[in-house]
Amino acid sequence: MLNNIGLPGLLLIAVVVLVLFGRGKVSSLMGEVGKGITAFKKGVNDGTKEIEDAKVDEARDVTPAPTDKDKA
Repeated sequence: MLNNIGLPGLLLIAVVVLVLFGRGKVSSLMGEVGKGITAFKKGVNDGTKEIEDAKVDEARDVTPAPTDKDKA
């Protein structure tokens, strides 16, 4: 369905949106979308970093705990 829109269709949609909502409303909406995308990317990066940190902590401590046999 969306494969057949093309450039003229997109321009028509853009003009209709501008007429319905006005330039100020559309620009503020796009600003909010940009902030949302930025927050999403930051959240994904933070989550990935936490997972990698957990893997590093698990991999770092590979030595077994000392037992009584080791002390003798």
